Amino acid sequence: MMVYRPSDEHFMRLALDEASRVAERGDVPIGALVVSEGRVLSSAGNRKDDDPTAHAEVLAIRRAAASLGRWNLNDCTLFVTAEPCPMCAGAIVLARLQRLVFGCFDPRAGACGTLYDIVRDGRLNHRCRVDSGVLEEECAELLVAYFRKRRESTRA
Repeated sequence: MMVYRPSDEHFMRLALDEASRVAERGDVPIGALVVSEGRVLSSAGNRKDDDPTAHAEVLAIRRAAASLGRWNLNDCTLFVTAEPCPMCAGAIVLARLQRLVFGCFDPRAGACGTLYDIVRDGRLNHRCRVDSGVLEEECAELLVAYFRKRRESTRA
């Protein structure tokens, strides 16, 4: 069991709200937000566009950088409902995020401890603190329900 800050649950609930909105529009329900000094700078959910990089984490990082007017987010924390993939983990490193907090692990593409550990790889020029398992069951259930519904609709 991971030890995390009480405020982490608050921000993860906001990310879950974002993920729920994403599910309503038919996309994979992952929500992300960037926080600095207790203030939400940006939030995003996955987008089913023609853009393969439109993951919640990348969109939230882009929006936070734009709102601060700088690319370096070294005083920020990224909250995301599921463990980031390799692309998103790379974006976290490049943005110099101080901390990553995620809900559920991703056994198929997790790049922050499961399959890879890009955000803590000592060979890279930046590493961030990782806290995982925040509201893990709620985050996982949202994804399980989405994929269950999707499988049922393709069988019909």
